[in-house]
This record gives sequence, structure tokens and C-alpha cells, in this order.
Amino acid sequence: METMQIYKVYPAIPEPLTFLEYLSRNLWWCWSQEAIELFYRMNPAQWEKLGKNPVAFLSHISQRRFEALSRDESFIGHLNRVKARFEKMFSDATQIPEFDMDPKETIAYLSMEFGLHESLPFFAGGLGVLAGDHLKASSTLGIPLIGIGLLFREGYFRQYLDHNGWQLERYPIIDVFDLPVQKVTDSNGRDLIIEIPGPTEMMRACVWQIRVGKIRLLMLDTDLPENSAEVRDITSRLYASHGKTRVAQEALLGIGGLKVLSAMEIFPSVCHMNEGHCTFAGLERVSLMMDRYNLDVESALQICQRSSVFTTHTPVSAGHDEFEDHLVTPYLKPYIEKFGVSAQTLLSWGKAPNASITDKFSMFIFGTKFAGFINGVSRLHGQVARRMWQALWPKRHVEEIPISHVTNGIHISSYLSRQKSALFERYLASDWAVRQSDLRLVGRIDNIENSDLWHSHELDRSNLIRKSRQLLLTQYERRNAPRNVLEEVVDSLDHHCLTICFARRFATYKRAGLLLRDIPRLTRLITDPDRPIQFIFAGKAHPNDNDGKAIIQQIVQFSRRHEVRHRVAFLEDYDINIARYMVQGCDVWLNTPRRPYEACGTSGMKAAANGGLNLSILDGWWCEGFREDRGWAIGSGEDYDDPEYQDSVESQALFNILENDVIPAFYDRKRGNPPAKWIKMMKASMKMAMTDFSSDHMVREYSNRYYLPALINLRTLTQNSSEKARELALTQSRLKELWRYIWLSAPRIHEASDFKVGDTFRLTLEVFLGDLTPEEVEVQIYHGKLRGAGHLEGSRPETMQLEKQLEPGKYLYVSTLVCSDSGRFGYTARVIPSGDEILRHTPLLVTWAQDKK
Repeated sequence: METMQIYKVYPAIPEPLTFLEYLSRNLWWCWSQEAIELFYRMNPAQWEKLGKNPVAFLSHISQRRFEALSRDESFIGHLNRVKARFEKMFSDATQIPEFDMDPKETIAYLSMEFGLHESLPFFAGGLGVLAGDHLKASSTLGIPLIGIGLLFREGYFRQYLDHNGWQLERYPIIDVFDLPVQKVTDSNGRDLIIEIPGPTEMMRACVWQIRVGKIRLLMLDTDLPENSAEVRDITSRLYASHGKTRVAQEALLGIGGLKVLSAMEIFPSVCHMNEGHCTFAGLERVSLMMDRYNLDVESALQICQRSSVFTTHTPVSAGHDEFEDHLVTPYLKPYIEKFGVSAQTLLSWGKAPNASITDKFSMFIFGTKFAGFINGVSRLHGQVARRMWQALWPKRHVEEIPISHVTNGIHISSYLSRQKSALFERYLASDWAVRQSDLRLVGRIDNIENSDLWHSHELDRSNLIRKSRQLLLTQYERRNAPRNVLEEVVDSLDHHCLTICFARRFATYKRAGLLLRDIPRLTRLITDPDRPIQFIFAGKAHPNDNDGKAIIQQIVQFSRRHEVRHRVAFLEDYDINIARYMVQGCDVWLNTPRRPYEACGTSGMKAAANGGLNLSILDGWWCEGFREDRGWAIGSGEDYDDPEYQDSVESQALFNILENDVIPAFYDRKRGNPPAKWIKMMKASMKMAMTDFSSDHMVREYSNRYYLPALINLRTLTQNSSEKARELALTQSRLKELWRYIWLSAPRIHEASDFKVGDTFRLTLEVFLGDLTPEEVEVQIYHGKLRGAGHLEGSRPETMQLEKQLEPGKYLYVSTLVCSDSGRFGYTARVIPSGDEILRHTPLLVTWAQDKK
């Protein structure tokens, strides 16, 4: 094929409308209702046809239409209002003024996927949407953060079903010239190119920039002519299935992402790694610390650990990326010489303590080496993660494992319907979106007239029904369905029927088919002549997950049954656009995961923000969100050993709740009025979403608990030629060298062993520290109620006091305990390092009284 040069012709937008071009290239528009309506009114049909992509949309507007709009006073007035809001967004002061950072500093937020809008298909599911919401909230709050990801030319797959309801996939090529991206250039105006040594050749990547309000998202792209086909393929598809390509993606993201910031002369003062895919960033950040502050590797690690955040989203071990050593080693080589360590030492950073040489390299474990702030994404997930990774901190009780949680949140403005947004502006405040932390303002949701809220919700439900009919018609036309079927599709679903939505990734643990365990009972509910219900399903199975595809097929085949086909629908190719219609228009959002495998889940939050009521297993976020006045819980949070029995019990519980609670509440229309109890629950649900489960709330929590302390740590540790960082490195090295000599006697009670509530007693303990000093350690008595064989419930440590030195290296410690409760209690003692939380939780540095000398 002949070599072809390409050029692009853009529309000649009249001067009064030039702001449209600027607006189209900043994703702020996608969470501004007024900006969305500005594009929509230009050509509604074309806007929908082009996937609400303003860059592509503007190139399809005729010159005649542009000229007409430039003379339309109403349109110009609308444009100027949007422009004023846009400019105000840039001028608004930060809502967290403690971020006192130089313009050349940033919080680097790395993620393999970002879900910002359906026109930017660089995401697979909840992880990416969460990352996109994180950027949007950071923009509103004015946080100095830069997102870093990869630009995938084929994105994630598009789903379609065959005649039998089996999922098939296609990967359309993305035209970057139809996206709001801009090449990043160097100081000479040339495309910025970064290089990373790969297994057999240099990997080169250019950098694209997307504006997300005030935030920049930088995306690396290896689709360059100078790269080999193998390297160009690295950024072709999200989550490559081949291990070699997958490792290359993760190295490009982590190492390459920080190299991009260096090339732009921006320093990542804080680093946030969103899931294990990006933990290679830890290597490059340590290298940056060494160069910037003239440090050895151990001192640089002390700073890196205390200024890095690592978020895990995966509640099962098999879901974390692991690779054979030979796939990882090529990307470690540049750091082996610089760090002055062996390849085996660097590989050990990705393996559990005392791991065998055959164990794979874990990206999660690697992340824990570089980050002192580690969190799951819901309270329950934090508990699950602590149990899952307890072996990384040997001899530590599970409740002490240093993995906390920050519950995910959703960007409410991105998912709130136009009708509900108008209600919020009328009853709350015109600027409610930037005041979501104002509890008094949120409380005004109770002031919304019941009739107004119900009317707006019925409009949203009707929009969902209309959209579903359009999508179903397209699906059946593509499969060449007969005319009579197409005519039935046009009239499917009911605008006034109780509408239950289920939409998520079709993994088996999500149990989308739980309702199908009792088809006769389900059919009776759907076809009830007085109080019918209807279901809308959507979601994708992983291309290699045949079990998930089989569940989709079962639902599709059920939806084709004659008696229910008007009230059950499966919508193909689930994306943010379909999700938006569903969360805005559903009456009930159904969620049936097998507990505790739902790390968080955010779809139900989006439904709640729109007044949808959640009907869910107590898993993920719903453990925190559930209250009887704002939704329903399936079960009581039980864990089962027998999955089949669990499915049987919980499917029947689901039907019972539908029959006895949900359906009666929805159809309780006294004297033809809207359902008062239901609307009261809607308001409680909306308030819950805004106060507790918004991305505003989430990013504030990340800022206060992690980002600001991390920034303070960086400042403190790098003062005076990084004196404190060097001291920490020496301290940790000394502790590791001398810890094996520590020995404890059994603690002794010097009074009787039986006491009454209110009594106190004295404990003593002999501790041999060897060459370590009492200032370097903390000696603790560890006690709690005795449950079973040696298990302590509600156990807690209390610091013992040094009473005297018995001989060189040997000390006597004492403690006084108060009997605050009755029962059988156990106690023991231990020694841990003294210092901050990171030093105190150093793996292997803990000695218990029962340990052998």
C-alpha cells in the first residue's frame, strides 16, 4: 500500500461561536446540564447519533447552521451563560486551601482506565468510572492533581448478541482526531516522546492531554511509526490477555507515567496508585527521589512510602495481577544498578515474606512496598483485604493489618437527571453542585414538593422506557427480526409500571440470574394484572468468561418468552450513556452479589442520587448505606460456605421482599396521589447519596486522611538535606539487623488471678533487647476476652512502662490493667518498633512472648 499523508479539515466557526470549540475540548461540559443542552439544541438528532461527542459533533454541523446560530440571540445568550460558568469554574478558589503546592508540583493519580464519558472509551467498568469521577471531583474542589493513564486505540470491546442471545465482541478503531485530546509538546514545540527500555527494544510513547475542568489527564500512546508492531500493540486494547503485553502496559503506565511528568518538569510530591496495574510507578518515584534529593535507595524509599497512596479494588486474590519473574525482570534492570541491589532483591519486593523462588511476582505486593497509605474501597472491603493480605505482615493480628478504607463515591452532577438537577437548583441552591458538603443545604431535599419529585421521576422513567425501546429496535433490526417482532418491540415496557434495573459486569459472583431460580414465581409478579413489575437488564461479560456469557443468554432467552416479553428487556453494549438512563429512570436498583465479593459497587449510589431505591445484598457500599427508611436489604449480611444453599435462601428472600415490601409500597396510591411512603424513601436515598457517597465526599476524605499528611511527610523528610529520611533509613536498617536477638519472658500477674469489675492489677515483663535501646522499641501488653482456643476477641495493645534495667540489654517493664468488664480474659506481650505507623508495621519486626529466642 502506498504511503499516505493525512490532513483534517475543521469547521470555520463564526467568531461569536468560537467558545464552542474551546468548550468541546474540556470535559467540564459533560457534567454541566446547561452546556449539554447548548450542544443538544444545535442539532438534537445529530448529537445523539454521534454519541454526544462534541468534537465529532461540531465537525458535522453545516456552515449554514453555524451562520444561523451566530445570528440567533437566544443561542448566543445561552452560550454566554455557559461561558460565564466555565470561566467562573477556573477562577473559583480551592475548597481545600491546605494544598499549598508549587505550580510545578502535583498529586500524580495513576489508573489503567478512566471513565469520563461514553465518547471516551478508555475504560472497562467501575474502576475506570471511579477514576473519572475522582478527576471531576478534584477539579471542583480545586485539588492540584494530574491524572495519568494510557490511550487505547481500540478501547474496550463493544458488545452485541447473536440470534441465540450469546455475547460477541468487536473492537472498533478509535479516531483520536474526533476526541478532545491534544498532543503534549516539549519546549521546542515538538511532540513529547518518552522512552522505556523493554525486553528486546526501546518502547517509545507520545503523550496526549485531556482537560477535565481544571484537571489535566495525560495519556501515553505507543502507536508511533518508529515503534515495532509489537510495541505499537501495547496501547491497542485495554487489559491485554497476553501476559507479555499486559506487563508492558503496566510498565508503560507506572514508569512511563512518571517519566512524562519529569519531561514536563513536574514533580509528583504525592503519588496515588489506583489498583496494582500502576505500581511500577514506585520504582521510578524512588529513582526520582534519589536524584532530586541526592539520596541512597533506602532513604528514598522512606520518603516514597510516606508520600504514596495505594488503593486496591479487588476482593479476591485471583483478581490481582501476577506475572512470572522473567516477564517482569526486563523492566527492573535499569533500577538494579542505580539502586545498588540484585535482581532477586527487586523481585522479592513483589513477593510475600518467606516466599518460595517459584512464587509469581504480585503487583499488589509490589505496591505495598512503596505506599504507606493503603486502602480498600468500602468498610467491608477493607476487612476483606486485611484478611486476604495478612500474610504480608507475619505475626500481626488481622485487625492491625495496615489496610484501611475510603468508600467510593460518585460524581453526582454527571449522573443526575435534567429534571432532578432542575429541582435541586430550585429547592437547594443554584450552586448546589459545589456545596455538597453543606449538610443544611442537602437537608433541603426534604422541602421538595412530593408532586414535583414524583412528576420529575415519572419523566425520567419515561425517558428510560423510550431509550430502551430505541435500543431494542436497533438490536432486533440488526438481527433481521420479522416485522411483527419489531412492532412488538416498539410497544415493549410500560411507562407506569414498577421498573427494576440490573446493570453491571456479568461475572458469576454478581448472580444476575438469581431471579431465574423460580421462574413461575417471577412470571406471576411480572404479569400481575393490578400490580405488575418490569425488568431492564444490561451489562457485559469478559470476553473469556463463558459462564458470564451463559447468564446473559439465560436472561435474554427468558425475556423472549411470550408471557413476559413486553416487560423484560436486555440492552446490549452497556456503557455510561445507557447507565445514565437506567440510574435516572429506575424505581428500584437491584444488586445481588455473592457476599463479600463486591468490593464497593457504585451503580446503586447513582440510582440513589436520582431517588432510586436500592434492593441489595448487604455487600460493598450497601453495608454502610442501608437503612430501612431508604431501601431494602436481602438477608442480614450472612456468610455461607455452601454457594448453592446461599443462592436458594437469598433468591427466596428476594422474592419475599418484592412481594411483601417493594411492590405494595410502590402501588400504595391513596386517592390517586403519588405513593407518599415511597417518595419519603426517595428523599432519604437522595440525601444519603449526596452526603455520604459522593465523589466530593470521597476526594475530601482522600485529601484529609492521605494527600495532606503525605505532603507534610514529604516536606518534613526532605528538610535539611533530607536528614530525617536518612535517619529513618538507618533506624530501619538497624532494627532489621538486630531484631532477631529480642526475647521476652512470659508476663506475670503479681496479684490473685481472679478479679472483680473495677479492680486493677499489675503485670511485669522481662525483655532482652540486646544492642537495641528501649527508645527504639515499644513493649506492649496485648489482652482481650477469651473466645475459643486461645483466640482473643476485641483485643487491644497497651504500652508497658520501663521500670528498670536488670542487666546489660535486659529490662523490666510494668503495666497496670483495669478490669472494666466481666468474663474470661487472656493476655500476652510483644515488642514492636517505636516510631510512626509505617515503621511500627515493618513486616517481620514483631516479637511475641511465646516466640523462641
